[in-house]
Amino acid sequence: MAILELDWHQRVVWKLAPWTTIGRALVAATQRLEEAGSETANLDAQVLLAHLLDQDRAWLFAHYDQKLTPDQTEQYADLVARRAAAEPVAYLVGHREFYGLNFLVDRRVLIPRPETELLVDAVLDHIESRLDPHVRMVDVGTGSGAIAIAVAANAPTATIYAVDLSADALAVARANVKRLDERQQITLLPGDLLAPLPETVDIIAANLPYIASPVYATLTADVRDYEPRLALEAGPEGLDTIRRLLQQAPAHLNRGGVIFLEIAHDQGEAVMSLAHALLPQASTVALHQDYHGYDRLVVIGL
Repeated sequence: MAILELDWHQRVVWKLAPWTTIGRALVAATQRLEEAGSETANLDAQVLLAHLLDQDRAWLFAHYDQKLTPDQTEQYADLVARRAAAEPVAYLVGHREFYGLNFLVDRRVLIPRPETELLVDAVLDHIESRLDPHVRMVDVGTGSGAIAIAVAANAPTATIYAVDLSADALAVARANVKRLDERQQITLLPGDLLAPLPETVDIIAANLPYIASPVYATLTADVRDYEPRLALEAGPEGLDTIRRLLQQAPAHLNRGGVIFLEIAHDQGEAVMSLAHALLPQASTVALHQDYHGYDRLVVIGL
């Protein structure tokens, strides 16, 4: 059973009655999240309760009549209220799956997106196509470490540097590297773009900030109000950071090296023009679409 009360600020407070069953709690939470505008209300309600009870979602369906303790109902109500205020589920539960791996995430890093798996696919395909798979790669703006770790897990001969300007982001990446980098292929480096690299590399992979400043204010609340602005916004056209990376790349990339850039859905033409202008020596500049048909990846061969 759900209860609506007014606190001293006259805000509606959503609560659950003690000893509410799992089934009733899920129905009430789903309704609350639908009212708050969540497009995945039922899934969100299930994921949050499964996390709280340290069970999987299938377990919930088999225990609909089990009652929650007063402490559990209070904690669940708090999680649902935070989700209703647009806090991302990944931050509430503290992890997100990416490329078959479970990454720790919090508000210090961007939440890994499914579309970024396209970049990992492209990097792995390139490594497999090389005569010598013993490559050196840098993941620029590593955040949670998702790209670097996903590549390392699937390319055992790769040596990988993971760079980030944010000490907070590197702390999260360090925790994920400790958990998931089984062959110790990854070296974390603090600093700006390619400056910290101790040697040249064969591959530059980057999911850099690419949101244009005028667009930033229009982002959905779960992104704008919770994810780190440093990892999102990149100047009037969203190209400032990508431009600086391309300017630095020739000094840090071996002959025959390749740059993989994730971009916004409407930046394909602009990034390709930038690549041609800043890297006239490039042998190839190719644009790839994601699974929804949107521009998502620019690949530049030198």
